[in-house]
Amino acid sequence: MTDLSLYRAEPPDALLVQPLDELTLLYHRPSGQTHMVMSPVPEILDALRAGAADAATVQARLSRDFDLGPASEAIPVIAAHLDEMTRLGVVRRL
Repeated sequence: MTDLSLYRAEPPDALLVQPLDELTLLYHRPSGQTHMVMSPVPEILDALRAGAADAATVQARLSRDFDLGPASEAIPVIAAHLDEMTRLGVVRRL
């Protein structure tokens, strides 16, 4: 079963994103925490900048620029990333 939860990225002024080689540093201003993340986290954040979305919509947005393989395999992986990103505080579940 596909998770139909909607997610949104933190507002741009709440999150400072700094690429650093293969890592990306995310400084979450409200909490004062810095997270080191790798792809696909920055790409998922970019996809959420277009508006709130569920994992299937994020997959559709990302598939415009990336070969994600079959949607049936990519969507659960994206959903797991969204859950982890929610725990980090860089996205919110609506």
